[in-house]
Amino acid sequence: MSAVLDNHGHAGGHAHDGHDHHHGPTGWRRWVFATNHKDIGTLYLLFSFTMLMIGGVLALMIRAELFQPGLQLVNPELFNQLTTMHGLIMVFGAIMPAFVGFANWMIPLQIGASDMAFARMNNFSFWLMIPAALMLVSSFFMPGGAPAAGWTLYAPLTLQMGPSMDAGIFAMHILGASSIMGSINIIVTILNMRAPGMTLMKMPMFAWTWLITAYLLIAVMPVLAGAITMTLTDRHFGTSFFNPAGGGDPVMYQHIFWFFGHPEVYIMILPAFGIISQIVPAFARKKLFGYASMVYATSSIAILSFIVWAHHMFTTGMPVTGQLFFMYATMLISVPTAVKIFNWVATMWRGSMTFETPMLFAVGFIFVFTMGGFTGLILAMAPIDIQLQDTYYVVAHFHYVLVAGSLFSMFAGVYYWLPKWTGRMYSETRGQIHFWTSLIFFNITFFPMHFLGLAGMPRRYADYPMQFADFNAVASVGALGFGLAQVYFFVAVVLPAMRGRGAPAPQKPWDGAEGLEWEVPSPAPFHTFETPPKLDATATRVIG
Repeated sequence: MSAVLDNHGHAGGHAHDGHDHHHGPTGWRRWVFATNHKDIGTLYLLFSFTMLMIGGVLALMIRAELFQPGLQLVNPELFNQLTTMHGLIMVFGAIMPAFVGFANWMIPLQIGASDMAFARMNNFSFWLMIPAALMLVSSFFMPGGAPAAGWTLYAPLTLQMGPSMDAGIFAMHILGASSIMGSINIIVTILNMRAPGMTLMKMPMFAWTWLITAYLLIAVMPVLAGAITMTLTDRHFGTSFFNPAGGGDPVMYQHIFWFFGHPEVYIMILPAFGIISQIVPAFARKKLFGYASMVYATSSIAILSFIVWAHHMFTTGMPVTGQLFFMYATMLISVPTAVKIFNWVATMWRGSMTFETPMLFAVGFIFVFTMGGFTGLILAMAPIDIQLQDTYYVVAHFHYVLVAGSLFSMFAGVYYWLPKWTGRMYSETRGQIHFWTSLIFFNITFFPMHFLGLAGMPRRYADYPMQFADFNAVASVGALGFGLAQVYFFVAVVLPAMRGRGAPAPQKPWDGAEGLEWEVPSPAPFHTFETPPKLDATATRVIG
C-alpha cells in the first residue's frame, strides 16, 4: 500500500519510507543511475542553478565592461562572445532545464502517478545535458574563442566563426534531443498515468501548462535543429543556404530561427504561468478564478505563438502587408495573456491573503511581468519597433519577461514546494530578504535600459558615448546586487534545506494549498502512489 494512503491525514506522518531507497542504489550510483522522478528533478534543478551562476558571471563581465565609457576590461571580440554565450547558457542551460526539473518533481505527485512514464529515458535526457553544457562552456578555450554571433546565431556571422561554432551547434543538437525526450515523457505521463477520476479539466494548472509546453517543444526543436544543420553544411559541405556569395539568403535563416524562437519564449513562460496559478490560490485561500479560461488562454497562446515570428524582423525589408499581419497577430497574443493576469488578480480579490515568500514572488512576478508585457506590446507596433530594433529597449523588455517572468516564478515554486522536497521549512526572514533584494536590484538593473534604448543606445556594443554613461553605471551596480542576491539564495536558503536544517515541515505547510502533492508526507517518500490513489470529486484530495 502506498505511503500516501497509510499516512493520510497525519500532518507529521513522515513514515519509515521517507528515505526508502532499498529499491535502488545508494551513494553516487543513486544519482548517476537515477530513474526516480524526484532524484532526476533534483538533478535538473541543481544543474540549471549551476548554469544560472555561469551565465550570471558572463552577464557581470558584460556589465563591468559597460560600467563606464571606453574599453575597460575586455576587447570587443570577447565582449561579443560574452553576450552570445550568456544568452545561450541562460536560455538552454538555466531556464529550460529548471522547468523540466519542476515537471519531473511535481507532475507525478500532482496527478497521482507513481513516476514518469519512461524512467530510463528520463535519466538519459538529463545526462545528455552535461556534455552539451561542457561543450558550450569550453568553447571559450577553443581557437578563436567562443561563438560571437549573438544567441540567435545569425548568418552570415555564423559562417565566419572559428571551430567553436561547430561545438556550439553540436551542443545545441544534444540539448534539443534532451528537450524532445523530456517532452515526450511529460506528455505520455500526463495523458496515460493520471489517477482514476482526474479528468483533464481537473488537473492542476501546472500540469496543463506543461502538457501544452511539451507539445510546443516537440513542434519547434526540430526547426532549430534544421536551421543550425543548414549552418553547419554551409560552413563545411559547400552548400549556400545562407551564404549570399553562393546565392543563399541570410534573411531566410532569420525566418527559420524565429519560427522556432518565438514559440521558444512561450516555452520559457507557460510553465511559469502554471506555477503562479498554483501559488496565488493557495495564499489567497480561494479557488483559482476562471480555471477553464486559464486552460483555453494557455492553448491560445501556444497556437498564436506560431504566427507571430516575423515581428522580430520588421527591419529586414518585409512588405507593409507582412508588417501589418505580424503587428496585428502580436497584439492579439496579448489578449490571452491579459486574461491570465486578470484571473490571478480576480483570484486575489477579497481573498484571505498572506504574504509568505512564495506569494511575494508570485505577486512580484505578476507586477513585473505585466510591465514586460506592456513593453512587448509597444515593440509589436512596427513603426515603433523599427526605431527601437536592436537597442537596449529590447534588452529591457526581454529581461522583464524572462528574468522577472521565468526566474521569479521559479523562485516562487522553490519556496512553495521546498518543504515538500526536503521535509524542512526554509527561514521566512531569509526568503523575504532574497525577494526584496532581487526585486529592487532587478529593477535598478533593467529599468534604466528602457531609457537607454529610447535614447538610441544599440545593444551588443562594447563601448558607448558619454551621454549614456549614467544609466549604464546604475544598471551595472544593480546587476552586481542582483547577482549577489542569488548567491545569498543558494547559501542561505537552498544549502540549509539540503542539509536538513530548519524546522520539520508539516505534510501541508500552506493553509490554502490544494492538490495531491499535499496528501503525501514531507519530505515526499522516495516512492509515492505505488497504487493509484482514490480521489474525491474535486480530484484534489485522496479518500483514505
